[in-house]
Amino acid sequence: MEKLLVANRGEIALRIIEAARELGLSTVAVYSEPDKTQLHVQLADEAYCIGPKEPEESYLNLPTIIGAADISGADAIHPGYGFLSENSHFAEVCEGHDIKFIGPSSSVLELAGNKLESKKIAQKAGVNVLPGTDGAITGVKELKEEAERLEYPLILKAAFGGGGRGMRLVHDEEELVNGFKSSTKEAEISFGNGDIYLEKYLQQPKHVEVQVVADEHENYAHVGERECSTQRRHQKVIEEAPAPGISDTTRDELREAAIRIASEYGYNSLGTVEFLVDRDENFYFMELNARIQVEHPVSEEISGVNLVKDQIRLAEGETLEPESYANLKGHAIEFRINAEDPEREFLPSSGRITLKQIPGGHGVRFDTWIYDGAEMTPHYDSLIGKLIITADRRYDAITKAVSALRRFEIEGIKTNVGLHLDLIRQKEFRTGDYSITFLEEFMERSGGERV
Repeated sequence: MEKLLVANRGEIALRIIEAARELGLSTVAVYSEPDKTQLHVQLADEAYCIGPKEPEESYLNLPTIIGAADISGADAIHPGYGFLSENSHFAEVCEGHDIKFIGPSSSVLELAGNKLESKKIAQKAGVNVLPGTDGAITGVKELKEEAERLEYPLILKAAFGGGGRGMRLVHDEEELVNGFKSSTKEAEISFGNGDIYLEKYLQQPKHVEVQVVADEHENYAHVGERECSTQRRHQKVIEEAPAPGISDTTRDELREAAIRIASEYGYNSLGTVEFLVDRDENFYFMELNARIQVEHPVSEEISGVNLVKDQIRLAEGETLEPESYANLKGHAIEFRINAEDPEREFLPSSGRITLKQIPGGHGVRFDTWIYDGAEMTPHYDSLIGKLIITADRRYDAITKAVSALRRFEIEGIKTNVGLHLDLIRQKEFRTGDYSITFLEEFMERSGGERV
């Protein structure tokens, strides 16, 4: 590889550009018309406009992105996360154009994108899955029969895709039928496939995921696990590593299960195996995210490795060195800083940003695309940056986080910084004894919206 095209925007595009340069690669940025002043455009060696503001006509426009690669002479493409990162067809097209796709093979992506098939793979690996339907629901009659068999509460899930889209929690038949219709429609719009399946809903579980690393030579390693239970509408808000509130025995079993699942897939890149863990520490496989995750920095902080660089190296065919991930120490917490107003039902906020003060110092990392005078547009994700706090102990990381969050002074847009401060002051968070309902329960206590 000599030249890498970054098929993304925002802070992850900057991380990829930085990693590529450290590896001696030149970089190519692509951008939509509203993003012409974005930092990734300014910092890449070359940049090409790929269309208007609509993602379907720019960042999701496969022919235009491949065209930019051809024009620039890029021999590799990194998709980042979101957009085309888990699109098996995109990976297949890259392979057909002799362009190295930085991620797993198209065949693995296709397999990982099918949640029903993924559950079967987990079972082959000897890992528990939640009771549910064996295939996609074909109609309302089957829907009602399966719901009666599984018993409420249940959750409707899209068979393809992720990010919480197409997902509905249902408690009775009326919610079930209405939810099935809306979930099917949302899945069709979001993923081009409306297949929906039913699964037993686990009450107040933890959402714990394991970062795995795999090469093309069937070598596998893990970089510990992450706690991701602080969520709003199935979207993660705070992540930390290692996961608090679980025993060392369960921790080891989760890590070993993730490796078995990755091996069963024939995985060959960075990936994340996600689990639900109940109050008795029984755990169940959810899905394999076949890309780098938004929350990967907390794993970097406790391991001392650069996962983005490693992902590129793995794509070049380098052999994995498991011992390089073995020295996990300290505790790291990531706060997703979003341009939104929690006091107005998390309404997205846009405008010209004025940076008065941002936190820094030992153990304080801020991965962001914003700068003084940057324009936050309403066209894309509301994420403006990720604050990552690292310390020797979890208690110290939380204390340091309070200080760092208080130092944020950003004008021109609303942010969720105040919400983060409120959340980490809660007893449940400080003890580590919280589940995926934590944020919802906090909002109810504080008189906010039901999330």
